[in-house]
Amino acid sequence: MTYQPPYTITSSIVSLVADISERMGYLAALESEARTLYLRRINRIRTIQGSLAIEGNTLSQEQITAILEGKRVIAPPREILEVRNAIKVYDFFQQWQPVSEKDLLAAHEMLMAGLLDAPGRFRSGGVGVMTGQQVVHLAPPANRVPLLMRDLLHWLESTREHPLISSSVFHYEFEFIHPFGDGNGRMGRLWQTLILGRWNPLFVNIPVESLIHQHQQEYYAALNGSTKQGDCALFIEFMLTMVQKAVTECQTPQVAPQVTPQVTPQVERLLKTLVGDMSRDQLQKAIGLQDRKSFRELYLAPALADGLIEMTIPEKPNSRLQKYRLADQGRTWLSQRGEQGGHWEVLP
Repeated sequence: MTYQPPYTITSSIVSLVADISERMGYLAALESEARTLYLRRINRIRTIQGSLAIEGNTLSQEQITAILEGKRVIAPPREILEVRNAIKVYDFFQQWQPVSEKDLLAAHEMLMAGLLDAPGRFRSGGVGVMTGQQVVHLAPPANRVPLLMRDLLHWLESTREHPLISSSVFHYEFEFIHPFGDGNGRMGRLWQTLILGRWNPLFVNIPVESLIHQHQQEYYAALNGSTKQGDCALFIEFMLTMVQKAVTECQTPQVAPQVTPQVTPQVERLLKTLVGDMSRDQLQKAIGLQDRKSFRELYLAPALADGLIEMTIPEKPNSRLQKYRLADQGRTWLSQRGEQGGHWEVLP
């Protein structure tokens, strides 16, 4: 018999799916390459911080940013390792298929490397979900886990439900099965994002997990309530509400951009360095940064996205002759602070 997870499609779920789909179409129309790169960086940090914070990690977004840049951070070694593993997972994100058990195990191995004795393997013992001293969910026996996960992945591959619904059902069922010895929460949230990302790539840049962290108690209540009811409609509604809020937040900067952009320290340094027309290599050398990816995502992309700098050949963004210069808004921003460009020596 084909496995069928227990859930009901309510009118609220239908309404949320329609609203999110409409918002995603509008968001896609507003995207630009520079803005996408900038949001990817910022929202990935928010996603990692939110998901790990749910599991007790205390590192801030600033500390995670520092780790991403290869800087030294004073914090518990386990928490630093959790962040490094999560960063690595998102670097491999596009390579995994949501319906592949092999990819699921590989992702868990990467996420929990050095944190668990046997990462990347289904658990071999019993496990329960605790709230304080109380067991609120006793997961199925370990010997049933492989079959339950195969059934769930097969359902995900064959279902005709909208991905917003199927990803939420998968997330709930995954947490119910609790297939791993540890890391089930972050894996369930990661895999829902992966499923949504295959439907619409913009979901990779939407920090749903940050919203879940803000509503952490409601998240657990929706999981527990669905288990008690034997129907995960409650959890589907909760997750789609979080997705709706996250998509709406991502729309806001695009719909009503700030007149004066919030300039990061990296962009500020770029603006103060830029004098005349400078190539990417000249700017990197002047700033003293070797990592091309970090330079693009932390310095170049956000400055372009906020209209603070501009390309000399905008019609050919990848031209080898491309250079960059201060835009009117960038010069205004500097002049308002009594600054001018060219504070760092420009190397040949």
